[in-house]
Formats: sequence, C-alpha cells, structure tokens
Amino acid sequence: MPRARNKEDLLKFAAENYAKLMEMISNMTENQMNTPFDFSDDASKKEAHWGRDKNVRDVLIHLYEWHQLMIAFVENNGTGKIIRPFLPAEYSWKTYGAMNVMFWNRHQNTSLEAAKQMLAESHTKVISLAEQFANEELFTKKIFSVDWHKRFGLLLCKHHGKPLRLGYQKNKTAL
Repeated sequence: MPRARNKEDLLKFAAENYAKLMEMISNMTENQMNTPFDFSDDASKKEAHWGRDKNVRDVLIHLYEWHQLMIAFVENNGTGKIIRPFLPAEYSWKTYGAMNVMFWNRHQNTSLEAAKQMLAESHTKVISLAEQFANEELFTKKIFSVDWHKRFGLLLCKHHGKPLRLGYQKNKTAL
C-alpha cells in the first residue's frame, strides 16, 4: 500500500481500503464469515493477531476499538496539548498486545452484524475527524507529542484486510 503523503491521499486511501474490506466481506458466504480462521500451520504468521482474531467479527472489532482510541485521543487532545494519552493508562506501546486481547475478550458476545455496524459508524467518525485537520496537522511531526500522523494514517488506511483475506481464501478452499 502506498503511504499517504497528504490529507487528500490519506482520505482517498482510507475510502479505498474501507471499500475493499467491505466488498471482501460482502462477497463471503455466511458460512465463510463464521468459519474460524486457523493459521496455526503457517510458521511465518508470528504476530499475535494471527492467533487472536478467529473470524470476520474479530477483525472488525479490532478495527473498531482502535478507531475508538483515535476518536477519544482527538476529542480529548484537540488543541495539540496532550491531556489524555493515546493508549489507556494501564497499557504502553510495549504492552498494547494485552490491550488487544482485552478488546477481543470484551466482544466475544458481539454479533457479526453489530460489529459491521459499529465499524461503519466509527469509520465515518474517524473520517470526519480527519477532515477537520489541516494537512500540516496530519503530517507534521511534533504537532502532537506522539507520532500523530503515523497513527491516523495507519488507522485510516490499513484496515487489516490481510488476516481477513487470507482467512477467506483458506476457508474458501476448505468449504
């Protein structure tokens, strides 16, 4: 994926990647959406999300929860002065994997339909927030004391389609 270099690209990439994710999901059968992902036989899949996110709902909830972090950060720190850190106080960038597990546990009773709706709403909110910022605020280092531009870009553009895409491909061949 190309890296956004300005606000226009950021919003364009976000729209494109969100649309790709939603299209991928809309092309899945109900059975494919609910069949657990299993990457345990692939040693190259070492990152925690390969073992944590077991289905489409889990991937969507992960994105939703990270949107919530972004929304809270922007709403609490809109002046550029950090009042509330990006991560909840009990987590750090070294321990955010545990936070992701907490998100996963929190939503084990959330339905796939609810997860889709939650992500749609949070995506719209994050896009709306991004539109309020000037290009310089989104892409200039040290505007915020964290790498704001990197976080916003990652959340808007990365829409973790890779686990979903690979899970879909694996489930498609298994069904």
